Amino acid sequence: MEKVIFLDRDGVINEKAAPHEYISRWEEFRFLPGVPEAIYSLNEAGYKLVIVSNQRGIARGMMTMEQLNELHENMCTALEKQGAHIDAIYVCPHNEGECTCRKPDIGLFLQAEQQFCVDKAQSFMIGDSASDIEAGERYGVRTILVNNEDKLGTVQCKDLCSAADYILHNRG
Repeated sequence: MEKVIFLDRDGVINEKAAPHEYISRWEEFRFLPGVPEAIYSLNEAGYKLVIVSNQRGIARGMMTMEQLNELHENMCTALEKQGAHIDAIYVCPHNEGECTCRKPDIGLFLQAEQQFCVDKAQSFMIGDSASDIEAGERYGVRTILVNNEDKLGTVQCKDLCSAADYILHNRG
């Protein structure tokens, strides 16, 4: 069994785009402060790090899957230069109501199960929205809300660094 940290991307790993816009090119991508260090600390603690991200900009024709893959390759390369790594990335390219992979549905998590034997009792979903938290709860892992003032009945942390600290000090 593997302990897995499921991460939303936009708003957790990188700065979000303006409303109704999408990060579609590496030149637009900005890591949030401390993200490579937080990912490294979770890597070192033996967690698998898996991004689960809704990317509706593909369905809307605002980016292609090739552009998204290139952005993710650059992101992973930048992390690796700092000693950190992401183990897998799963994205939903669909509009709402077209699939079962778009969070808050759990299809992306089920895709991850094809690669990882997830120990749900030791795994977490870290996200910045209600749909992230709902997806994690539906899948049966603990949830952490970051960068959001809403009270969603879950652990709340100001960013990925503080979420990593919480996980590393509350593993039981």
